[in-house]
Formats: sequence, structure tokens, C-alpha cells
Amino acid sequence: MTSTVPAPVVRTADGHALQAVLLDMDGTLVDTEGFWWEIEAQIFLELGHRLDEAWRDIVVGGPMSRSASFLIEATGAAIGLAELSVLLNERFEARIAEQVPLMPGAERLLSELARHNVPTALVSASHRRVIDRVLLTLGRDRFHLTVAGDEVPRTKPHPDPYLFAASSLGAHPSRCAVIEDTATGVAAAEAAGCRVVAVPSVGLIEPAPGRTVVRSLEDVDLAFLRSLITPLN
Repeated sequence: MTSTVPAPVVRTADGHALQAVLLDMDGTLVDTEGFWWEIEAQIFLELGHRLDEAWRDIVVGGPMSRSASFLIEATGAAIGLAELSVLLNERFEARIAEQVPLMPGAERLLSELARHNVPTALVSASHRRVIDRVLLTLGRDRFHLTVAGDEVPRTKPHPDPYLFAASSLGAHPSRCAVIEDTATGVAAAEAAGCRVVAVPSVGLIEPAPGRTVVRSLEDVDLAFLRSLITPLN
């Protein structure tokens, strides 16, 4: 993968400046951020260590390698990164095997984007095996592209996943609206040059230039996303 984007910036066929919508998964479309913390806490308790609730904001939203490494170092648990990663993925898959709860407004927003054929990508730090499981609920056909954390050399908070998604969809990052729920994801999207809508799930995210913070996806629709992208002259 190369972190390059197409040079031309053009209007879409329907005349709108918005070229693509890129969405995070955990905590943004599906209510699973709490699942990860519960599983991490359970595994470390079995290893004889109780996680500090303050660590939750540190591990949320990032790649598993980062969060798992932090917890191993913080607790001193006798487990390797590879072994812990397998345990986390296996238990998460088991946790969502029957049903994945959607975030409020997710179903409506995805349906609207699909109905208007807006180029849409799912961009997650979760591994492919987890994304494929969640797509059984979200609907694979609603996304033109899905990007997993174990498919890019550097995942969030690096901009690579969003640069790759934009390039693959033939969109310029500045004409992409990204929806994220964590500071890590917001940092990745902003580093890529995208316009960000933050829907905080864990931890506080403040408004900033190029960033809009909303209460939930119920406050987001296609008209709102289009309004964030400056029309081209």
C-alpha cells in the first residue's frame, strides 16, 4: 500500500462536493467498545491482575497490538502479545456470535448512504476476522470497501487506513467525511486530511477546526455530511 491520493478534485456526478463517507466500526456503528474492555478485564483477572479503569481511555480505539502491549506492560502479566491477541479475538468473536448491537442511528444512516449510492468505506483497527463477523450484521453490500487493522502497515492513529480508503474510492481526503468515536480514530482521520464527525463513545472529544462533535449518529444524515464539505467553485 502507498499513502497517495488522486490529484484531481472534482464534483461528484450529482453535483455535491462530498466524494465519500468513511466510517469507523467499534463504538461508531456497533456498540462494542465496552465488549473489548470487558474481555480484556476478564482475561487479565484470570491471569491474576485487575485492570485499572483509568486505563480504558488509553487502550480504546487503537490497534490491538498497542492496547494489548500496554496492558501487558502495565500489569506485568505472564503472557505474550501473540497469545493475548489470539485470546482477545477469539473471545470477542464468541461475544458477538449471536448478535451485534447497533449504535442508535447507524441502521438509518447506512441505509440512506446506500440508497443514494454514496461511496462508503468501513475503516477499522479491528482485525479482518472480526470485521467479517460484524459485517454479517451491518451488511457487507452497504460498503464499497472495508479496511482492517491487520491489512495496513500502520493502522490508527496513523493516517494510512484513511488515505488508502480515500484513494481506493477515487476520492480526495479533503472531500471525505469520516465518522469516528475515539481520539485515536479522530487523529488518524485528521492526519489524512479528512473532515471529521466525532461521536464520542469513551472519553471526551472537543470540537476543533475541521472537526464537528455530535451526540449520536441520530444527529447525522447525508444532508449534514454534505454540508461539512466546502462546495467547489
